[in-house]
Amino acid sequence: MPSSDNPLYWFVIPAAGIGTRMNAGKPKQYLILGSRTILEHTLSRILSLPNLAGVVVALSPEDTHWKSLTIFNNPLIHVATGGASRAESVLNSLDYLSGRASSKDWVLVHDAARPCVTLASIKKLCEELTDSQIGGILSVPVSDTIKRVADLNEIQATVDRSPLWQAQTPQMFRYQLLRDCLTSALTNNQNITDESSALELCGYKPLVIEGRSDNIKVTRPDDLVLAEFILQQQEKEL
Repeated sequence: MPSSDNPLYWFVIPAAGIGTRMNAGKPKQYLILGSRTILEHTLSRILSLPNLAGVVVALSPEDTHWKSLTIFNNPLIHVATGGASRAESVLNSLDYLSGRASSKDWVLVHDAARPCVTLASIKKLCEELTDSQIGGILSVPVSDTIKRVADLNEIQATVDRSPLWQAQTPQMFRYQLLRDCLTSALTNNQNITDESSALELCGYKPLVIEGRSDNIKVTRPDDLVLAEFILQQQEKEL
């Protein structure tokens, strides 16, 4: 068992979804972005993190694409069985890490379809949460005007956006705390929208660490074009 005095950093990538909004005939993480799949772009960013303990990718039992990727046999990558929901996939991955991760190790959960996350953002998240016993998430302040809408698409009010932040990933928490909170929320059939929400339901208050607005999640066909443009621009920063 690893020592909790020197916590390790593990990544969990829930990748068991089928991406129905893409209407692409295959899970969106396997769509091509430039010369590689979205998932390969995402994993390559994560694998560049120094002192990474490992990455657990949660895959559907019916997945037929994973082993066609050249990255699948990287020694730092492990595979867990995905669940019916994101939360179940993450919890299955944490169960896989039992005996490998200590209670105080850090787990960073990242969307498979966020290929534009930068190494600098990941390092910032890790550095700013070093002394936290809970964890936090990458996030950006909401910049658009927000409307509250009721039936018939009628605007009811303009919402004060000053306290509102848009959640991103990675979301980084202590291993045992995240595992316990996900288990509790799932057992009680609570609505888990992301990992942070599971901790919030258990009474914890994760921190927000400001990230970058270009850390987009590929959800719809138009996002592929935007993500490719962002990756090209980020290459110029290097």
